[in-house]
Amino acid sequence: MQLTDLTLWEAAQWVAERSVSPLELVRAHLERIQQVDPKINAYLIVPGELAEERARRAEAALQRGGALPPLAGCPLALKDLYLTRGVRTTAGSRFFQESLPAEDAEAVQRLGHAGATFLGKLNMHEIALGLTGVNTHFGACRNPWDTERITGGSSSGSAAALAARLCLGSLGTDTGGSIRVPAALCGVVGLKPTYGRVSLRGIIPLSWNLDHAGPMARCVKDAALLLQAIAGYDPLDPTSADRPVGDFLSGLEHGVKGWRIALAEVDGFGGVEPAILEAVGRAGETFASLGAHVEACAFPGAQQAARTNSLLVVCDAATYHRQRLESQAELFGEDVRQRLQSGAGFSAMEYSQARRLQSELRRQFEAFFATYDLLLTPTTAVTAAPIQGVDALNMARQLTRFTAPFNLTGFPAISLPCGFTSSGLPIGMQLVGAPWTEARVLRAAYAYEQATEWHTRAPEL
Repeated sequence: MQLTDLTLWEAAQWVAERSVSPLELVRAHLERIQQVDPKINAYLIVPGELAEERARRAEAALQRGGALPPLAGCPLALKDLYLTRGVRTTAGSRFFQESLPAEDAEAVQRLGHAGATFLGKLNMHEIALGLTGVNTHFGACRNPWDTERITGGSSSGSAAALAARLCLGSLGTDTGGSIRVPAALCGVVGLKPTYGRVSLRGIIPLSWNLDHAGPMARCVKDAALLLQAIAGYDPLDPTSADRPVGDFLSGLEHGVKGWRIALAEVDGFGGVEPAILEAVGRAGETFASLGAHVEACAFPGAQQAARTNSLLVVCDAATYHRQRLESQAELFGEDVRQRLQSGAGFSAMEYSQARRLQSELRRQFEAFFATYDLLLTPTTAVTAAPIQGVDALNMARQLTRFTAPFNLTGFPAISLPCGFTSSGLPIGMQLVGAPWTEARVLRAAYAYEQATEWHTRAPEL
């Protein structure tokens, strides 16, 4: 086995057992980045010397003995929306391309305290306002399963780097599906926690009301390990919730026997690829075989929630980027500029109505989860489209149809692989739970993952 094929959990165990050194892990990944990333364009910044220096510090800590942090020496990579001290943070934009932060984002600090090393900063859809991963300024991020196709976005580089074995784990952000969509299109795992579970301090915002930070990984256990490291109250972040974190790893293997899982009826949404419907239907059958009670049900309020989320996203983004939009709009990519300008065009009355709908729909979904333990849906309605000629605005609507409702409500949701098309493109399914039930969502995802083999497949590069 190549070191770059290890899961994050395996790598952490190998380091703890002294079977591999942090420096060996980092160098193996830096070498693979040099070989493979020119085909993928997942990385924007790779400060190799800094990564090796951090690995040496991890090795020195190992030699001193004592208890090891859970991610000691493990090489991760970050969506280039997270501030990183002394390393550029561009947000995939010309406006920030020379930005050199003075401190790390809170989530990055927590990963550092957990012992992680950082390989670099990852490509993304400009300012996180898009779902294709085609960046006007830094080039398209390419899907490792078919490099002529999109990765999804906006955490495009995170998903592509994981699928291509260019890092062991990553952090993304999700405002309408930006963790889960690229995870689905690239065949990896992406978790959007409950709003307020992970600090947003030090992350360049898209929407103060809808942004979520969360882990991306190649398997569910790795996602749980990363969430354990970054979750928790941050008194300096006004969006952070003071809620108990618990242990996301201890109950992973306990299964779903007796749980009630709602399988969303999405045929009426139109445009869902048959292969996706078939794969998610089979996933429902798998859960039934594991002892869950799986019931087909309507997907209440989903379309209205997705539309409302979209309005709030562009309004909040236009507010944050107001001065840049007014003074140098031409520096934004065309699709991003169009969405920002549409956000600036909504009235205060329309925004107020959308916020009211947000409260109503959140309450409606809370009532839904009083009956069911989990909701099972496709992650996306379509698989990865060709890069050439892709319509970014239309893709945003198609790809967030099932993900955006849970940014609006703030409920936890995970995407994980559940199949492939006949042409070899990954298909993702989404599991959603009630607020603060990340442990339940992860437990169900792990049960499904262990009963199938989709997560074991890797693209040929």
